[in-house]
Amino acid sequence: MNEFTAVHIVALIGCLILAGSAFASYRLGWKENIRLALTWVGIFVAVSLVFSLATG
Repeated sequence: MNEFTAVHIVALIGCLILAGSAFASYRLGWKENIRLALTWVGIFVAVSLVFSLATG
């Protein structure tokens, strides 16, 4: 941990708030929001697995 850790955490929280507000502006129903969120989680997990297998 260094002196920039707090700055990184605050920036991450700010980015999450910004992304969440942009996502909420679509005003989709809960079912559609959950489906989209699970789709993105699946994409990130798949890409992470590919990179972890490629780097061995």
